[in-house]
Amino acid sequence: MTDEDDAKALVEQLLAGASPPAEHHVLLSALLKTGPPPMGDLLEEPRPEMLAVPDITRGFRVRLDLRGTKPPVWRRLELPGDLTLPGLHEVIQAAMGWTDSHLHRFRTGVDRRSPYFVTGFDLTEGEDGVLEDDVRLDQLVAAKGDRLGYEYDFGDDWDHVLTVEEVLDAPPSRPRCTGGRLACPPEDCGGIGGHDQLAQWVRSGHDDALLPPVFEDSTQAHMWLPPDWHPDAFDLNEADDALAIVSAGPAAVTERLGAMVERLHQQGDPSLRLLLSRPAAHEPVGISDEDAARLTETYRIFLETIGEGVKLTQAGYLPPAMVETLAERTGVAEWWIGKANREDLTWPVHQVRTTARAMGLVTVRKGRLAPTVAGARVRDNGRALWQHIVSRLPLGTKDIDHDAGWLALAVVGSGVPAAGWASEISDVLARLGWRTHHPVYWLPPAHSPTLLVLEFLAGSARTSHRLTGVDAAVAATARAVTSPPRSPAR
Repeated sequence: MTDEDDAKALVEQLLAGASPPAEHHVLLSALLKTGPPPMGDLLEEPRPEMLAVPDITRGFRVRLDLRGTKPPVWRRLELPGDLTLPGLHEVIQAAMGWTDSHLHRFRTGVDRRSPYFVTGFDLTEGEDGVLEDDVRLDQLVAAKGDRLGYEYDFGDDWDHVLTVEEVLDAPPSRPRCTGGRLACPPEDCGGIGGHDQLAQWVRSGHDDALLPPVFEDSTQAHMWLPPDWHPDAFDLNEADDALAIVSAGPAAVTERLGAMVERLHQQGDPSLRLLLSRPAAHEPVGISDEDAARLTETYRIFLETIGEGVKLTQAGYLPPAMVETLAERTGVAEWWIGKANREDLTWPVHQVRTTARAMGLVTVRKGRLAPTVAGARVRDNGRALWQHIVSRLPLGTKDIDHDAGWLALAVVGSGVPAAGWASEISDVLARLGWRTHHPVYWLPPAHSPTLLVLEFLAGSARTSHRLTGVDAAVAATARAVTSPPRSPAR
């Protein structure tokens, strides 16, 4: 059969039952004269249609529903009309409780066949379409009852619909969450079916008979589930606070850290931007003289102990008696198992020495460890020592040390509690593309020389590295490093 015959058969099939018959002849004649349209044209996705940007920006009260959930998981939001689709994406992620770990897509309607907008990632993958970046909410909805579709995670296939409940005369100053019900499903739980099984099991009090078959036992299920996750839990204040963080925008940072934020943004990943948008990230960078003395204690003790210099052992380590003195004075000896008199076996002391050297406080020449000119100048002054440390961070000679160091500063400076430093750093490193070669534990480790320094400033020498909570002075120290240099006064 020829292409002409194919085209004729297709049109006859499409027009079957249409009237009057004369129209059939006209259409077929025109088609046969011009030839059938290219197959690519037949398969091309329709472009989304948009309204003109309104002269007056208004707000919208919308209900966000996660389709397919029973009982329904939903949020009520108040949104400014000039909110762009990337901004709306961040709002949905924060209000629902998603972690923005997957791709997303906005549709102009709730039907899966509705025209959709492409993301920056889609363009890098060679897809063509209307980019979402500059599209405003009020170009897609305008009246009560208007709806907008949002897909998240094309594997688990979470389908959301936003429905306008009311048009507000004035836009809210920022996106707000004013209501909602039920918890967001855990990421990667298998979609609606997997969520239903998990919810039933948790609501039953973890009845083994209702354990989802994907888990070997309840222990594995508990380890996999987010801590304290319950399908019926929803905290309105927590959801609205999350939107406040999204709306704040990231704190100003140095060019290197800003480049990392932009790199992730180009991949459609706002995780680092959101981290730097937390309220603590916008707080001051200064600390008191008392805090400066407290934070630098470990390094001041180290500089005082070595004095004008000390001859190293033949293996290049500190003398045992000095290691023991350092361990006692810094607090390491209180928790370290063993005599704490050999540097190669007392790693906290060794880490103090290596980081002090990396910061230019000490140097080794001809087998002798001695303070540098800068080290001798600042060792008796907590404020001066603190300023020197700030000027030298982040540390490291490898790319991974630099990336991990900048992320350590961003995490600590954003007010993340110390117990969460490692996991936050590791997560963003993975998003930047860093991996290990371990077949199971592929997430990159968080450790870096910079993180060691921050831990020592937080008092880890006295606490066995079991740090908890937020030390405001340590957070301010990290921000002092990540804040952009001030322009000279005129």
